[in-house]
Amino acid sequence: MENTAFNNLNIEYKPRTGSEALCEALLDEGVEHLFGYPGGAIMPFYDTLYDYPLKHVLVRHEQAAAHAADGYSRATGKVGVCIATSGPGATNLVTGLATAQMDSVPLVAITGQVGRPAMGKDSFQETNVMGMTLPFTKHSFLVEDPDELYPTLRRAFEIARSGRPGPVLVDVPKDVQLAACAASGENGRGYRRLREAEAPLSSPALEAAATLLRRARKPLILAGHGVTISGAEKELRLLAERTGTPVVTTLLGISAIPEDHPLYLGWPGMHGAASVNRAIDQADLLFAVGMRFDDRITGAVGKFAPNAKIVHIDVDPSELGKVVKPTVGIAADARPALRGVLGHFEETSSDSPERAGWREALAESQRPEKAREDAARGEHGPIRIMDAINDVTGGDVRLVTDVGQHQMWAAQFFEFTKRNSHITSGGLGTMGFALPAAMGVAFAYPDENVWVVAGDGGFQMNLQELATIRDFGLNINVAILNNGYLGMVRQWQHFFHNDRYSQTPITGPEYPQLARSYGLDARAVEPGDDIEDAVRWAQERRGCTILDFRIDPEANVYPMIPSGMSVNETIEEDGV
Repeated sequence: MENTAFNNLNIEYKPRTGSEALCEALLDEGVEHLFGYPGGAIMPFYDTLYDYPLKHVLVRHEQAAAHAADGYSRATGKVGVCIATSGPGATNLVTGLATAQMDSVPLVAITGQVGRPAMGKDSFQETNVMGMTLPFTKHSFLVEDPDELYPTLRRAFEIARSGRPGPVLVDVPKDVQLAACAASGENGRGYRRLREAEAPLSSPALEAAATLLRRARKPLILAGHGVTISGAEKELRLLAERTGTPVVTTLLGISAIPEDHPLYLGWPGMHGAASVNRAIDQADLLFAVGMRFDDRITGAVGKFAPNAKIVHIDVDPSELGKVVKPTVGIAADARPALRGVLGHFEETSSDSPERAGWREALAESQRPEKAREDAARGEHGPIRIMDAINDVTGGDVRLVTDVGQHQMWAAQFFEFTKRNSHITSGGLGTMGFALPAAMGVAFAYPDENVWVVAGDGGFQMNLQELATIRDFGLNINVAILNNGYLGMVRQWQHFFHNDRYSQTPITGPEYPQLARSYGLDARAVEPGDDIEDAVRWAQERRGCTILDFRIDPEANVYPMIPSGMSVNETIEEDGV
């Protein structure tokens, strides 16, 4: 749908320069927010942007621009947009683009490039950003014809959001931004959107998948990020309820089904619940949708789900059989595929006594874990911190986590009942992700609760974005789980390197003083302090607050399956 915001200003569409064509394309794509940082090679675009009704967010580092666009996209389902100049500006986007690629997040990155006459001559701030980004973008464009700018940018958006979403880069030489361009094509815009064929709602493969699910005695549904991307949460829940099938999610699939739903078990993998890993080990059918069987889920692939037939639904055909060979593989978007499977089940439940017994056995296997968690709830530590945030907010929060031990604790102990409320870097595991990504979430939902959970290591990687947060008055509460270590690396050194803590102790600023230097509120929360009171204090304030929770330096995340091992080699607690 064409965006008419610019036309409503009674300014006739007559693009005279490449930069104007870029701005027009952004408006026609419905873009509201841009996250970026100017520089010499992108300066003509920024000069033109001055006259256009696009909301630009000046970050303090280009990596943060990519992560903010990523968070905005994950929260809204729209294509996020980030801007950088040539050379170091473009290279600073790389980590953010790779993060988006691994987690199937649609982004468009626009970078300036040195002028065409200077290209290929090692000119000041010249890098081959197109060649550099090809391995971890869906597509990269170098636009050397100003008349191609408008249609190329529109096509970039189409590529980013179609099929399996991902990032697309558009590199634009400085002189192309300045050059005259002609209006051409349909409505003077030179672009016609391609129509995507919708996946069929019925096929022999979908019927076969439904038959396997109907006949299984110990089935599990394994839901991934693709369910949220597709907007298939309702279909997932209906399929589980109609068939009485328990649901587990990947780390990125958390919040695809409310965690208080009686059929939800938890999430598996290296730090997933031991009971969930054992359930996969015992299942006779694994109905996997919108996930890719990454190594943190499977562990030793040859020992993964040894008793199960596998249905695998994924929009990307290359994922089918790449890691685990499915009994039935379906290359389709999650929502129409699940609707197709649902068509083979009546609206009333097709439950069976055997399946009821399976669910009861799974519930019984979870009781020891829940007892250990309950015993730790009175302690000053991660469980109590997550409980406090959950209780004070009523669970009505979008939680953005960084990468490390705290990421696992948040996924384990926060109760995600709100749709699409868990945002994290899964595939790439990018430290420094959370704070800028939360900015994107806060711009998307300025009136909602946005919380960051970070470690003291990852938080320091992009803490400069506190200035951006302050300038825009964003409502973001930050919980730093401060153990004075690069905690997850230290944990691996503990288990596998004889407690030789090489370069993992880490210092940092006094976070309350740091926050005050940015004009923000903060509190340190020591052992013995009232955690719930601290969370209430943060929640009651407008703007950004930081809570520096001092926790046990050598606390470990349990359970833990060592890399490449199976569920039968799980470390469940200290000394076990």
